[in-house]
This record gives sequence, structure tokens and C-alpha cells, in this order.
Amino acid sequence: MLIAATVALVLANSAAAEGFLAFWKTQIGFTIGSLEVQHSLKHWVDDGLMAIFFFVVGLEVKREFVLGDLRNPRQAALPIVAALGGMIVPAGIYLALQAGGEAPHGWGIPMATDIAFVVGCMAVLGSRVPPALRVMLLSLAIVDDIGAILVIATVYTDTIYWNWLLMGFAGVGLILFMSRVGVRSVGVYFLVGVLVWFGFHESGVHATIAGVILGLVTPAHQHVPTHLLGRIVQKTGDQLSGSDFEESSARALTLQRVARASREAISPLVRIEDTLHPWVGFVIMPIFALANAGVVIQFSDFAEPVALAIMAGLLVGKPLGIGLACWIAVRLRLATLPAGVSWGMIIGGGFLAGIGFTMALFIAGLALDPAVLNQAKVGILGASVLAAVLGMLMLFKLLPRTPEEPATD
Repeated sequence: MLIAATVALVLANSAAAEGFLAFWKTQIGFTIGSLEVQHSLKHWVDDGLMAIFFFVVGLEVKREFVLGDLRNPRQAALPIVAALGGMIVPAGIYLALQAGGEAPHGWGIPMATDIAFVVGCMAVLGSRVPPALRVMLLSLAIVDDIGAILVIATVYTDTIYWNWLLMGFAGVGLILFMSRVGVRSVGVYFLVGVLVWFGFHESGVHATIAGVILGLVTPAHQHVPTHLLGRIVQKTGDQLSGSDFEESSARALTLQRVARASREAISPLVRIEDTLHPWVGFVIMPIFALANAGVVIQFSDFAEPVALAIMAGLLVGKPLGIGLACWIAVRLRLATLPAGVSWGMIIGGGFLAGIGFTMALFIAGLALDPAVLNQAKVGILGASVLAAVLGMLMLFKLLPRTPEEPATD
């Protein structure tokens, strides 16, 4: 994604800029009877491919609340409070700086955290990152995503066409019914999911919300219990080793039964998430970066009020909001500071949370007029780079060194 964003920036500021930017405006669509759907290639990326990204976000949210660290209220308290602080304070700073300005409606932009880049920064720091800090930052980013989704659904939706929205929710109801009666065909769920997406897309509610809802209704528990799978495998092993088990058709039938049981012993949520993660990380996100990070950079844009408001929200509001919210929660005994995590690490993690990139660019495209959108993108990119550098430097100094790592002081 970083490579794709760099390529987009280079092309947008080169002699090929006109052709590159025009490419994403190419109209693509279809006509069925009186229904005509025509949109730019960039629109299909933002509303179509990104629906898959948000579907995976929905899966991650459900996994964390059903199977992960957020299912424990005591353990979930600190990242939830931190995420709220990291959304409210940046939005407040933006609104304060944009009061009476050109783009007050963009207050949702600095609320967002790019979980992919946060994960990447922690991967660079490696084993030095305490597990408790890693879990907290990932949980914070998940809650942050929920906040961004709610803002998109409630604030950045103008006109709602209720007939289409009813069609979308009817599709969700059909999926729940099929899951209840035992339908297992991925193809059937995919077709109904496309109808749900189309219903939301035509309703005026942003189509990516359909992806989130579909992720949240995906079953999180396996259909075949692990102990039952064990008995099936053991019984099959006994049959395969028997001398009378030579008939190829009987052998194939038995092995197919084991394969089906093995697949059903993994929850649909985990199976689908594992399948889609590489596609989202290595295909969808880089394409989104190519389509949205092509910003014509003029250094004067960094001094524009919209860019400054976004940079202040991400660079000041995120660490300040997260640190202050955590301190209040600990002082009020609503939560405890995780073992091995210092207040400095919390602030360093707060800077990393200021990497807005994907979600911030996405919300900017929904919230702002084209006249100020380029300034907003400049502010997002500049703040994200500075937040990553400051957060990495701070954590590099504060985190304990591994035994084989030489001192750098």
C-alpha cells in the first residue's frame, strides 16, 4: 500500500499526471431495462472494492467482541475509552480550527486510524513491542473503525431512498434465515451479499456499510465441534487402515465426508477472514491507494486552513485524546494500565494512531467539496507521515531492547 501510494503521488506530480488522473474518471456501468448504473472507475473502487475491505473490518470487529480481547469487559475498557478520546479530541480540534471556515463538515476526517499502517509500524519494531501494548493498539484501532463506520452511516449520508434500503435489509434477513436453516453454499451467500450491497448503494447510505453489516452477521462459531471432528478423523483412520477398505468409491466418499467436516470445524468468520485478508492487503488496499493518493502537491497547500486543521487533529488530537482518556480511566479505576506498558508508550502509540491514511482519505472523499479536497489529502498524507515517524521514534526510545540489540544511545 505504501508503494502504491508513492507511485500515485509520483504520477500525479509528473508529466503523466493528466492521463493518470483521467484514467480514474473513466465511466463504467451497465443497463438493465430502465435501470442504468454508470460511475467512474474511482467510484467503483471506493464503493465496490472497499465494501470488501469493510466486510473484513466487520469480521474483525465481530471476532474481537465474540472471540478476542474485547469480549472481556475489564480488558476492553481501556482501548474503548482510549479510542473514544482519540476520536472526540481530534474532531474537536478540527472544528475549533474550522469554525466559520471552508470545510467544518470534515470533522470526521481526523477521527480515523489506519490499522494496516499501525500493524506495519509495530512489525518493524518487532518483538520489542510488549504484547499488552500490541493488543491495546489493535483493539483501539478496531473500536476506532467502528466509530468511523458510524460517522459514515449517520453523518455523511444525505438522501435515503427507503425502497432500496428495505431491499438491502431484506437481503440481510435472508442471509440470517439461510444461516439458521443450515445453508452452507458460499456461492448462494455471495449472490445475496451482492444484492445487499446493491440495495445499500442505490439507497444513498454508503455501500461500504453493507460490507460491515454482512461481516457482523457472519457466524463466529464452527458448525462441527472439535471433539466431533476428532471422532470422525479417528474413525476414518481406522477404516483406511482396514484390509476390507479397498473399494475406491467408498474410500472417496469417506474422505469427502472428512473434508466437509474439517471445513465445518472452522467457523465461517475465521475461514472467510483468512481467505480475504491477503486479497484486501495486497490487492484492494493498494488499488485504493492508487486511486486516492494521487494528490497534486503544492507546498502552499500545507498552510491552508483545512490541511492545518487535519494535521492538528491527527498529530495533536490523537495522542492527546488517547493519553488523556487513558489517564482519566485509570484515575477513576475504570481500567488499569496493562503490565509492561508505560505512559510514554501510550503516547507513542497515540502518535501511531494519528496515521489516518485509508479511512481519513475515504471520509475526506465523502465529506468535502472538490475545491478543498486536495488540500485535505495533503494534510492527511503529511500528518500520517509525521505521525508514523514521531510514533516510531518515541517507541524506539522507550521500548525495552532485545538481548541481541546493541545500545544506540
